[in-house]
Formats: sequence, structure tokens, C-alpha cells
Amino acid sequence: MADDKILRMQQLISELNEASEAYYNGLPERMTDFEWDARFDELKQLEAQTATVLPDSPTQKVSEDTMAGQKEAHEFAALSLAKTKQIAELVKWAEHRPIWISWKLDGLTLVVTYDGGRLTKVVTRGNGHIGTNITHLAPAIAGIPQTITAKGHTVIRGEAVIAYDDFERYLMESGEDYANPRNLASGSLSVKDPQDITDRHLRWIPFTLVYTDEEIVSWGARMDWLDRQGFQTVERQLVSTPTEEAVEGVINAFTHKVTSKQNPYPVDGLVVCYDDTDYAQTGSVTGHHATRAGLAFKWQDESASTALKEIEWSCAASTISPVAVFEPVSLEGTTVQRASLCNISECERLGIGGPGTRLSVIKANKIIPKVIAVTGRVGTFAVPDSCPVCHARAVVSVSESSGTKTLHCSNPDCPAKQLKKFARFVSKEGMNIDGISEQTLSKFINLGWVSEYADLYTLRSHIRELAQMDGFGDKSAANIMRSIDKSRQVEAHRLLYALNIPLCGIDVCKRLLGAYSLDDLVSEAVRQSGDLFAPQREPETVFAHVNGIGPEKSAQFVRWFRNEQNLARYQHLLAHLDVAATDLAPSGIRCQGLTFVITGDVHHYRNRNELKAYIESQGGKVASAVSGSTSFLINNDVTSTSGKNKKAQALGIAILSEDDFIRLYGEPS
Repeated sequence: MADDKILRMQQLISELNEASEAYYNGLPERMTDFEWDARFDELKQLEAQTATVLPDSPTQKVSEDTMAGQKEAHEFAALSLAKTKQIAELVKWAEHRPIWISWKLDGLTLVVTYDGGRLTKVVTRGNGHIGTNITHLAPAIAGIPQTITAKGHTVIRGEAVIAYDDFERYLMESGEDYANPRNLASGSLSVKDPQDITDRHLRWIPFTLVYTDEEIVSWGARMDWLDRQGFQTVERQLVSTPTEEAVEGVINAFTHKVTSKQNPYPVDGLVVCYDDTDYAQTGSVTGHHATRAGLAFKWQDESASTALKEIEWSCAASTISPVAVFEPVSLEGTTVQRASLCNISECERLGIGGPGTRLSVIKANKIIPKVIAVTGRVGTFAVPDSCPVCHARAVVSVSESSGTKTLHCSNPDCPAKQLKKFARFVSKEGMNIDGISEQTLSKFINLGWVSEYADLYTLRSHIRELAQMDGFGDKSAANIMRSIDKSRQVEAHRLLYALNIPLCGIDVCKRLLGAYSLDDLVSEAVRQSGDLFAPQREPETVFAHVNGIGPEKSAQFVRWFRNEQNLARYQHLLAHLDVAATDLAPSGIRCQGLTFVITGDVHHYRNRNELKAYIESQGGKVASAVSGSTSFLINNDVTSTSGKNKKAQALGIAILSEDDFIRLYGEPS
């Protein structure tokens, strides 16, 4: 019996370490958090029963990233947190002392150090004792200022994360395939070009002040201190008297933000810590946990048993993915009957069979339906040999780096490969068709209802079928039709943006429409074709003269419209629309006659583009570089020694923080 337990421990250690390596290094998921926790707990129990801890046991070490680069020893060990799923255990741990509850952000932990007010190093967590120095990449990560006002020695621990919206936007614009924001974040810091990191919109969010020369013994006060330094710190809530009722109320409030998708960043639980930082340091270290440094609260995943009805193969972007369709079950207050199976390798790992196979299902982190186990296999798992959308040959591909098997459509023009483009088409910034999610678009495409943009405007012929689909009904179908009809009236810049022309964001579309009408833009792009007496101009030169366009954007725009298929589909679409000229006149005069340059992070506006749009709406201009014609430089890090700050100071140009700008030129109160 003891030998059997040792063998099981060896198996668990191997599985957990493999899963951990994948998790911390941007590789495909080996197991869910639910499975990890179950195996980890089983291993701990076996270690206690046998009084044996085998080499490489994850109960005795911190999981680590294995990023290549210069290694750096941590000044303060970054140990992991013990966890619980029971509120009663959390309250017992609190010992009636005031505690803070905050998000357990799901990204990549970075330790950031300042000396004399200047950034001196950024290091990944690594194994908790030694990480990888990535200081050279700091300018590409939002939330890490180059300077702070505190002049002593400061060490801060935080999480580099990618917001759900930025994750979806990156997948749409890049065409790359990542399972989730955490997977993208953890793989981002190994790329060579810092601009590639900037395009992924990583943001570093501090979750604890590890060290400061100032004597601050309250964790809450330490976080407030970070806020005053200009950091955007993790959301948190104080529980002064941690009774079960009080703690449960705070946890429920955080949980609601997850289930209602109010929190923009991925999380995998909550973190609990003592407000008294001196007391927190008095605990001992057991395994790889400091007993009083903090506690991770993980949601108790509710599981349900059900029977597989079918495997539905859904083609989206570049991959044909399996989706389990099963008998409806109630989870977390909702009815669930579908869950993605990710890829062929995941189906094989789980042991998926045919109809009737018994499944155990959860909603991971209260949101995502997930098949976690097969409890009774029936029949066999079959991989289709053709695409469910265009019926072209389907091909199994094996990743060289991870060995993951995925299924792909061999037809480069398959409509399903354009899913991300359809999502941009219906987006708020595009045609603003409310009620059509990416998942709904995928259904329309897989059913053969939609293969080009114009098809969305003939969906009324399928309204009865739509009303009978799972998750819809007469009211939902009617609302979608009303939203589609409303979108027929559209401004020209929204239509251009919705077409997914490479490098043509909202700003580019507006600039082009500031120089040409929509009809003239298209005519200018394709004119002279076939005219022997007026040779067709090179794409790079057609619109390069327009302010802010240049040869590369001009080339992309012209080539898109010179493509016969694109032009034909554009004309099909126009038949359903009433296009209004874009009104480029400012709506106000608060910034009239002024030219601004924006650099660094913004906090009040969602991003720099939103701030830029506001300035232009108030009659101002936004330039990319500081020059003699610049009125103000906007930089929240006003004391920075960056190139733009130095040039502004040399030219006598005032540097405004975002607060300064809002006070002087923001919306009147």
C-alpha cells in the first residue's frame, strides 16, 4: 500500500510540475485550476500520510517562469500564498485582526525597484528567489513609471496583466491564437521587439509595497503611499472586524464584479493580508509559504455531472475547435449546456468519447464553463476531416513548441477565418450593432448565414430560426433585427473602420475623410486602373500627402480597395446602408488653437486615443513629437527625464499632468 502511495505521489508531482511550467511560461494549459488544486491537495494528504516528501514536490517550492535572460537574486523572497476555499478558515486565520481583501490578479508577477526616485530594475518572480532581469522592457509596460517622488530605496511587487478587451483586440488585429489573457501576458516578455509588447497593452498593477525607507506599518497606508507616488494599485477592501458575515459580504461584492464582468482584468481568486505589517512578518515559513504573509482565497467551483449530447466543431479564426454540447445543468445560478474543449489534445487528455459520455463540468472562476473530467466514457472520439463551414479539407496540426494538436481548415478564404473581422465590424466603434457577440457571430458563420458583411443585413430571413436557437427567443431575435436596422444609418468613418482595412484605425479614417469624401476616397484609390494615358500610381503615393497618413497607411488602404473581392463586397454592403458624411467639426472650443503632445500612461481617460479624441473635439491638435509649435506636453510623470520632457523644458513648453489638463481644459463642471 505504501508503494502504491509513493507511485501516486510521483505521478502527481510529474503532472503538477508539467502544468506549472506551462502556466508560468505562456504554454498551452495542461490542466484547469480546479484540477491543479485537487491534485495539489491530494499530494499534500499523501505526504502527510506517508511522512515523505519526494524531490521536486510542488508543495515545497515556488512555481517559476524559465524566461531566458540575465538572472537576478531577489532582495526579498517572493514566496507563494497558502490557499483556502472556506470563509471559516479565512476568518480563523485572521485572528480577529483587521485584514485587507484584494484581487488575486492572473498575470505575471514582476518586482520593481526604485532608488533615489529612479527606476533601477524590473525582475520576474522566477522561482521566488531568483528571477530574470527585464528592466530594458519596462518602457513597454504601462504602469511602471521611470521616476517617482520618493527618493529612498523602494521595492514593489505587482502583476503584469492584459485586460479582456485588449486581449480580444490584440487577437483580432494580430491573427495570433492564445487561450486567454494570462497565456498572452506570460508569453509576452520573451518577445524581442519592445513595440510588440506595447501592442499587447500589458499593464503592471502593484499589489504590495515590499520595502520603503519610510516607516509605515499599515498595509493599507502603504498602498495609499503607492497611490500618492502615481501608481495604479490593486483594488482592495478593508475588513476591520473579520467576522464570517463581514468577510462573506466583501467576498460576495468582489464575486459579483467577476460574474457581472465589471472587473476588466483576469483574476483567479482573492488575496487576504493583515493590515498590521509588523505582525504579518512574525509568522514562520512552512514549505514555500510564509504563514502570516497572506492567504489566497479561491472560489469553491461548483461542479455538476451531465451527459454529452454531441461534439460540435466550430471554426473561428484559424482553428476548428471542439465544443461539448451536453444535457443542461445549473451552475452558479445559470443554465449551462456548452463548454469549449479547446483542441484535440485536450479531448484526448480528458478521454472524451461519443454521445452519452458522462462529464463533470464547472464554471471556472465563476465565468467560463469547463469540462474537468470524464466519469464514464461511451463510444469513441472522432475528428472530422472537413471544415463545418466551407467543407474544405480539415488538417491536424501539431505545435513544435508544445506538441498540442489542433484542427485547421485548409481553405484560406473560409468565412469562419474572418470571425475577428466580423467582431470589429459590429463593434461599438464600427457599425455599432448591439446584441451580436463574437460567439453569436460564430454561430451565424457556422450555420452558413453569414459569409460577408452584407449578409448581416439579410438576417431577417432567418429570424424564426434565430428565435428558436439556445439562448435566444422572440424578444432577443427582434432586438438584434432592430439593432441591425438602426446601424443602416452610419457615419463614413465608422464604416471605413468596420471594413478592417489594415492600419486604418478610427484616427486614420477621420484623417482621410478630412481630405476626401468617402466616394472620392474609394475612387481615388482605384482610379486610373486600365487608363493607358494615366498610369496607375503606386499605392504608397496616393494618400501619403494627407497629414498623419504617410506611405505605409496609404499603401494598405489603396491595396485593400484595389482587391477585386474586397471592392465587390464593399459595394454589396453599400446597397444596404445610408452613409452620412463624417462631421469633423469640433463640438467645443476649450482647446482651440492649441497643440498637445501626449506621452506616458493616462489614468482618467481609458487610453491616450480617448484623450486625443477629446482634444480634437475641442478644436485642438495632437502631435506625435515635441516641437516649437507645441503648446503643452501632457505627461503624468512631470518630473521624468525622458527625451520628450527634456525637449519640452529646453523649448520652454509647459508639462501638464492629466489632472492639470482636466483642470484647465477638461469638461466644465
